[in-house]
Amino acid sequence: MKKIFVLLALVIVAASCKKSNPDFQKEASNPRFLERAQNMLTESIIHDIFAPPVSSRIYMYSSVAGYEAAILGDPKFKSLVGQLNGFESVAKPEPGLEYCFPLASTRAFLSVGKKLTFAQELYVEFDKQIEEDFRKTGMPDDVYERSVALGDSIAASVMRWAAKDNYKQTRGFRFTVTNLPGTWTPTPPAYMDAVEPYWNKVRPVMLDSASQFRAPAPSKFDLTKGSPYYKEVMDSYETVKNLTNDQRDIANFWDCNPFKMNITGHAMFATKKMSPGGHWLGIVAQISRQYKKSYAETAEALALTSIAIFDGFISCWDEKYRSIRIRPETVINASIDKTWIPVLQTPPFPEYTSGHSTISRAAAEVLTKVYGDNVAFNDSTEVPYGLPPRKFTSFIQASDEASISRLYGGIHFRPALDEGAKQGSKVGQYLLSTVKTRK
Repeated sequence: MKKIFVLLALVIVAASCKKSNPDFQKEASNPRFLERAQNMLTESIIHDIFAPPVSSRIYMYSSVAGYEAAILGDPKFKSLVGQLNGFESVAKPEPGLEYCFPLASTRAFLSVGKKLTFAQELYVEFDKQIEEDFRKTGMPDDVYERSVALGDSIAASVMRWAAKDNYKQTRGFRFTVTNLPGTWTPTPPAYMDAVEPYWNKVRPVMLDSASQFRAPAPSKFDLTKGSPYYKEVMDSYETVKNLTNDQRDIANFWDCNPFKMNITGHAMFATKKMSPGGHWLGIVAQISRQYKKSYAETAEALALTSIAIFDGFISCWDEKYRSIRIRPETVINASIDKTWIPVLQTPPFPEYTSGHSTISRAAAEVLTKVYGDNVAFNDSTEVPYGLPPRKFTSFIQASDEASISRLYGGIHFRPALDEGAKQGSKVGQYLLSTVKTRK
């Protein structure tokens, strides 16, 4: 009997030794874990059809949660607590205990993402697989459980912060169309209500206010031939009429329309894609992989870029519902050519300034600072939607192309692109001057 007990003890010890892996921290620090979480969140956002500003909010809070957990194991990084508006505290690990901070980070990121989205069933198999992959690193059970608990606590801290951003107070409000000359009205084919007309009431993350970088007023609505406005209208009209194949490809690549309504005969059906913010955060993941950045460095880039995009949308939307600018499709069909159709489907909100131009430049400013200027990359973000990758020599070049794509697509006038890019540049530069992630 004694021999049996000894044998059992040896088997238990052997099994436990086999399970333990002294290098589990290194294996668990693979930034692919965070990239997979980011991709999963994008899939959920697409499924739920969140508008671009709302998507940016989901990405931002998730990314900040992931960042706060990721940096706990690297003393060169600095917490965002006290640097972001209203972000006053975050959960901390217990001293003297071992944690796997990449696991805590992935958990925090996903926990926030799931709380801010609806399609919980999408996460079931993903959660099982990522848990299994973390356990395959040979992480001790106590470290695993402790790290998961820490991630959930950090997520709870971020959700308490999110609860005070005035988002809930802006739900349910609709925009009243005035029908005044030159102002926005719903556009074909679905004639949807205006999206997020009170987004400027949502708390910015690092801007002083939604109007901090207010764009100049657009040109006066005046269809007299030779007027500045008439020239803008004809520029959009002629550009689409004479579009080259490459320009059409650019328009489609940067479409990023979360909800496109298709009409075939009497049938209507929708197609869904990632938002502009999702596209740029996809670029972050690609560049991080390309340059072999660490887990914490990847989390840093996602957090900073998502903050720039979020505040970029707030700044842009503040102007949209101040100027309430009419879309090219509406004015051209009414006054120039009733048969003219834009390449892209006109999104359901006012024209000035361009949201994609604003957030693309804000993101590009941040990424240029994080990764450097003249960083060449292939953007394969749109491959899942049947579009080939596009090559860029810098983030600024990519943001310029994203901006001009809106003119090629027929959904903006040129000043909305130029002023949107200026607006986004100011947002990005302000973020870089006020928020510090390195000690």
